[in-house]
Amino acid sequence: MDLDCYLEDLESRLDPVVEDDVLDQWHRYCSGQCGEGIFVPRRKHAAAKGIDWPTITVNQALGDFDLMILRQLAGVSNAISSTAGFMLNFRSDYGVPILAMPFGCELFVMGDEQNTLPNCHPIGPEKARDWLNGNPPSVEHPYLQKVWEAGRRFMRIKRQYPRIGKYVVVYHPDFQGPTDILELIWGSEIFLAFLDEPDVVHGLLQRITDFYIACMRRWLSIVPNFDPQVSCHWGLMHPGQIMLRDDSAMNLSPEYVAQFIVPYDQQLLEAFGGGAIHSCGRVDHWTHLLAGMKGVRAFNMSQPHLNNMEKVLRDTVDQGILLVHLDAQAARSLQAAGRPLHGRVMTGE
Repeated sequence: MDLDCYLEDLESRLDPVVEDDVLDQWHRYCSGQCGEGIFVPRRKHAAAKGIDWPTITVNQALGDFDLMILRQLAGVSNAISSTAGFMLNFRSDYGVPILAMPFGCELFVMGDEQNTLPNCHPIGPEKARDWLNGNPPSVEHPYLQKVWEAGRRFMRIKRQYPRIGKYVVVYHPDFQGPTDILELIWGSEIFLAFLDEPDVVHGLLQRITDFYIACMRRWLSIVPNFDPQVSCHWGLMHPGQIMLRDDSAMNLSPEYVAQFIVPYDQQLLEAFGGGAIHSCGRVDHWTHLLAGMKGVRAFNMSQPHLNNMEKVLRDTVDQGILLVHLDAQAARSLQAAGRPLHGRVMTGE
């Protein structure tokens, strides 16, 4: 596919005055300089599309690097077509199983009608245990090679198109978090293993964490981060270099989160200059652990209605941790109730 017409359309619509202002808004938020209320970033004006952009499905993008790039750039095009002030991002978008595949998992691609990123079939407990004493997985695994190559291709585009190069941030792939990866590898029986085989679980989590560090270092050798102080994820800027996922935490007690998630997240945060943590579902039973983790600078949650938000706020914004992309209605309700947010809650329009 010829990408030139789409790249030229995007390059011509990126207004340095607008995009520099968006960057300044986000930097002020990340450095605690946006006042006391809710941070809602905005563009000064929208940039209408000059051509029609095609709709690329997930499965089309998975099998074609040009279509992967076009799908990601279509998201950038849509972003600047709006006055919402989200960051402009590109990702090697190969789904949650990226770091599970090198451990032997089998890719599971959803049907075209779902238009959803792939997952994987677990290898099961017996094969998972074999990784304790075997050779480590390889950063040259074929699925990882696709991730690396998509990053390389976009970096070439950034060198060719200066405005795209300056304003479209390539952010790290969906590497999940160590415990989430172990669940993908082992299967849902892992929640019994936390109780029955804690030494095995810890051994595998350490092996996964070591591999995670190796993969992040490989990624950063291909796509150096655009700023040593901050990074981006999902159109959001946050302090630090890494965004970890702890969705498994909703199924664990605070004691088990402290035992099986925190030590491995901590290693990654320390290796990459701190960062942010994401978790879906109920989080208020363990958010008190966030402030105790060195390098946690931001938190992203998706279902405030399932949580005691006063506790979440005490554990995050009251402790200097940004709450990025909180549901807009929930944020406005907290503000209307007079709850101090310290300028650390960000939401969209």
